[in-house]
Amino acid sequence: MDFIKDVIADKKSEVVLFSSTAIALYGYDQGMMSLINTNFDYLDTMGISKESPLVGVIVSVYYLGCAVGAVLASYLGDARGRKPSIFACLAVTALGNLLMFIAGLGFSQGAMTLMFLGRTIMGLGVGGIDAVIPVYSSELNEEGGRGKALAQEFQSNIFGLNMAFAINLAVTSGLGKENQWAWRIPIIAMQVYPVLLLSFIYRLPESPRWFIFHDREGDAHVALADIYGEDEAGGKLDELKKAHDEESSHSIGYSDMIFPSSQQFHETMVTVMGQVNQALTGYGAISVYGPQIFQLLGFDVSTSEYLTQGNYISYFFLMTFAWLYIERVGRRFLMVSGAFGMAICFCILTVLGGLAMNSHRFGIPNLAVSIPGSITLFVATGFFGIGWLAEVWLIPTEIFPSTSRAQGSAISVIIWGLANFAVILLTPIGFNNLHYWLFLVFAFTNLFAGWWTWAYSPETGGRSFEKNQAFFTASKEHNSWLVTRVSKGEFRHLPRGKEGDGVDGERQPLLAADGA
Repeated sequence: MDFIKDVIADKKSEVVLFSSTAIALYGYDQGMMSLINTNFDYLDTMGISKESPLVGVIVSVYYLGCAVGAVLASYLGDARGRKPSIFACLAVTALGNLLMFIAGLGFSQGAMTLMFLGRTIMGLGVGGIDAVIPVYSSELNEEGGRGKALAQEFQSNIFGLNMAFAINLAVTSGLGKENQWAWRIPIIAMQVYPVLLLSFIYRLPESPRWFIFHDREGDAHVALADIYGEDEAGGKLDELKKAHDEESSHSIGYSDMIFPSSQQFHETMVTVMGQVNQALTGYGAISVYGPQIFQLLGFDVSTSEYLTQGNYISYFFLMTFAWLYIERVGRRFLMVSGAFGMAICFCILTVLGGLAMNSHRFGIPNLAVSIPGSITLFVATGFFGIGWLAEVWLIPTEIFPSTSRAQGSAISVIIWGLANFAVILLTPIGFNNLHYWLFLVFAFTNLFAGWWTWAYSPETGGRSFEKNQAFFTASKEHNSWLVTRVSKGEFRHLPRGKEGDGVDGERQPLLAADGA
C-alpha cells in the first residue's frame, strides 16, 4: 500500500506508469489479432477464407492508420499541447475499437467494410499515441538511464501482447472457434486501456517545455512545481527559459529533415532505417501469425496456440535482459548481435520447417523436428526483444534536438507503420506460397539489418545530445556516413573512461537544456 501511495503522490512515477500503460495498448493489438485470424465465425462474418490475402490486409491496414495518426497527433501536440493530443488519440482508439467490435454484429452486409474502418481509425489513435507519448514522457522525466527507462516501458508492451493473447486463448478454448464471442470479447476487452488512461490523464501535468514554447511562463512554473516541488520549480524554469532562448532561433520543420540537402537528413535516415530494419527482422509477422508458424513446424492447432502463449511469456521475461544490458554494452551492440542471432535462428527454422513438411517422406517423427523448431523460435523472439524492440524508438530521442524531436518521433512512427504494413500484408501470402522458405527470406533480411546497423548507426548511449550531434557534424567533414570512418570510429561503442559523458551523459535531462 505504501508503494501505491508513493506512486500516486509522485508525478514522475505517474508519468512512467501512464506511459507504460499506453505502450501496453500498442502491444495488445498485436496479440489480439493472432487468434482472431483463425476464428471460423470471424472469417465467415468477413466473408473470406483462411488463405485469403484479405486476412493480411485487414490486419495491416491498421499500420497505415498509425502512419497518418502520427503526423496528425504530432501537429496537434505542438499546437494545442501534449495532453490534448494524447486525449484525442485515446478517444479515437476507443472509437475504432468499438467499430471493430460491432462489425457484423446482427448483420452481415458491410461487415468487412466496418472492420476495415475500425482498424484504420484505431490505427490513427495508436499511431498518435506512439508519436506523442515518448516526447511527453521525455519532457517530464529527467532521471535515470534513458535506455533502461524506455526498455522497461517497452516491457509493458509485451505485457499487453500477453494479456491479449491470454484472453483470446481463454475464450477460444471455452467457446470454440465457431463462436462469434470468441473473437469479439478480446476486441472489446481492449477498451480497458483507453478508458483507464482517459480517466487518469487529468492527474498529469502538461509539458512545461510546451508551456515555455508558447510563452506561458506562469503555467510552466505551476507544472514544474507539480512535478518537482515548489523549491525546485524556480531553478527548473530558468533552465527551460535558457534552453528555449538558445533553441528559438533554430526552428526546424519536416522540410529540414526529409530531403538529401536538408540539415538533418542524416539523422532522419538513421531513424528511418532503424524502423525499416526492425520490420525486416520479421518479428512483427511472428507476433501476429504466431500460431500459424508453430503449425508449419508440425504442431496441431491447439498445441500451436498454447506454444504461442508460452513464446510470449518467454519474450516478456527475456526482455529484462534488454534493460539490464542496454547501458552496459550499448544500443548498437544489442541491435547488431540481435539481428545476426535472428538470422542464424531463421536459417535453422528453414531447415526444420522443410523437414517438418516432409517428415513422412523422410520417416522423421514430428516431435523430432517440432521441439527443436519451437526452441529456436523462442530464442529468435528473445533476440528481437533484447536487441530491437526498444532501441529503434530510443535512438531518435537521442539524436534530434528538442526543436525537431516531435517531428523525429512522428517520422519514426510513420516508417514503422508503413514498413509493418508491408511486412504483415505480405507474410500470409508468403507462407501460403513459400511455406518454410519464407524463414530463409527473413534470415537474409536480418543479415541486411545487422550489416546496415553496424555500418551506419552510431552508438548513442552514454552520451549527451551534444556529443551525439558531434557524430553527424563530423560525418559531414569526413564526407562519409560509415561509423568506422567518422571521428576515428569513436561512435562504434559506448564512451570509455573519461572520453565521454558516461553515466552523466546518459542522465542528461531531456526536460532541460539539450543545448544548455
